[in-house]
Amino acid sequence: MTAFLGNILGSLLKFIYDMVSQIGTEPANFSFYAMAIIITTIIFKLILLPISLHQSKSSKKMNEIQPMMKEIQNKYKSDPQTMQTKMAELYKEHKYNPASGCLVLLIQFPIIIAFFKVMGNPTTFAFRDPGVYEAMNKTFFWIKDLNNPDPYIWGLPLLAAATTYLQSKTMTTAAATTDPQAQATQKMMNMFLPIMIFMAARGFAAGLALYWVISNSFSIIQQLVSNRSLGKFKEEN
Repeated sequence: MTAFLGNILGSLLKFIYDMVSQIGTEPANFSFYAMAIIITTIIFKLILLPISLHQSKSSKKMNEIQPMMKEIQNKYKSDPQTMQTKMAELYKEHKYNPASGCLVLLIQFPIIIAFFKVMGNPTTFAFRDPGVYEAMNKTFFWIKDLNNPDPYIWGLPLLAAATTYLQSKTMTTAAATTDPQAQATQKMMNMFLPIMIFMAARGFAAGLALYWVISNSFSIIQQLVSNRSLGKFKEEN
């Protein structure tokens, strides 16, 4: 499945590269390949936008009804059958599908993995002629070759970690919960995930780290806009 999706996304990357390479003289420090990665990442995120927005709405709705869910769980903890009935009634009343969040993740996951594979193996999925790919200019400002790791830890690895942290924070704000255990888990993830991404980005091809930074940046802006829009919608209702 991911190989099939990888071929589709790789073809998109190649198509975008062919398009941008026709615009004129290639800048010395900002290669057409870097441009193609950025544009393809944005298009990829736009394709997933409806799914991401649905996930945000589902998460916000779940947190809105969470106090009522806990109240039902406490009230009917000795009567599981009645608890399930009351939960179903609550979901129906608030038009919430508890399986929708998992479904959204299941749809996104193979697509994200496929794009990750494309960025990690461009000659397999996008530029199938290794000679052509090796001859391409792959500079990105201070990086001479996006096929190699960023030589500076303060570059894309640090940006990847910073944008991962900011994305986690904006998502945590959107999915604010009163559950102490969930809050502790979120706080731990907000601390350790950026560190993991930073360490991984130091060994990744810089093109993959660039994709991660652009993808995170898009998600941060999307989440901020979504948080504001959902907040206004809630106030109006």
